[in-house]
Amino acid sequence: MQYISPGYDFPMIPLPGQGPDLDAHALAVVRAVHEHGSITAAAAALGYSQPAVSQQLKRLEQRLGLAVVERVGRGVRLTEAGLVLARHAVTIATALDAAAGEIAELQGLRSGLVRLVAFPSASATLVPTLLARMKARHAQINITYLEAEPPEAVAAVRENRADLAVTFSYPGDRIDPHRESAQGLRVTTLRREEMMLVLPAGHGLAGRESDAVDLGELAEESWVAGCPRCRGHLLDLCDRRGFAPRISYETDNVAAVFGLVEAGIGVALLPALAIESVGLRAGVVIRATSGRDHRTLHAVTAAGAERVPALAAALRALVALSAPE
Repeated sequence: MQYISPGYDFPMIPLPGQGPDLDAHALAVVRAVHEHGSITAAAAALGYSQPAVSQQLKRLEQRLGLAVVERVGRGVRLTEAGLVLARHAVTIATALDAAAGEIAELQGLRSGLVRLVAFPSASATLVPTLLARMKARHAQINITYLEAEPPEAVAAVRENRADLAVTFSYPGDRIDPHRESAQGLRVTTLRREEMMLVLPAGHGLAGRESDAVDLGELAEESWVAGCPRCRGHLLDLCDRRGFAPRISYETDNVAAVFGLVEAGIGVALLPALAIESVGLRAGVVIRATSGRDHRTLHAVTAAGAERVPALAAALRALVALSAPE
């Protein structure tokens, strides 16, 4: 399996139907200008010369009878017509990928590119297993990987910078990226993931017979919090238990969280994947919460992307890996 950088490789396929004479190549140029803010930067992203991109835009404007870009200082920005074209470029790119994929299926091919993005604790757990399974079963499929938190991952799929995003959401999250920002995308629920308390081995609640701990019993503790959305979830859970946690330390580094807890500095609430990513330590004890608090894992793709064979294969593998044992 090779790992290659994603690009803007759109075929010159005229769009059918009445109306302006458009082609996918021209739309890719418009989208690159929109994303990079200048013709020079767009040319570099596309692998073309700056004059070639300028000529492409000029010919497009002549066919449309409308300006597509306008000068702003030393850069350019899209006009209203240009923004319309950029908005549709993502949908058209996905449709072209799907068509090419179906033809590849008919030809008996299994090659393709999947641009994968996932949150940090999945990088050391789900992602390596997924890549290994894909390499064993679909060696000709090229996969790239980028690490990002769910809001950025969903945006990457929407903007056609990624094909498959592994994300998570918390119950009652007011800024859940799977709501408004994921409208028009396909969101597949993978599984429920338990949230676990991380306590120092010598803590009074660590040695009792019952595994589950009520968060209210930790109201007087110092807490170690993680990413902003994880911190927000902790605040919400504690508020439901009638107290505001004293968050004294914040870090996205799971190993650092374990080190702080092991040293008796504080306690923490972590998802099971985060704990799995660093492994257990002798100086900490893991306990479930009495409320069985959890988050949900998702796979996010463009609508209709399952018709692209390479992406469909990756999604099937991810769903299978996430199924309860």
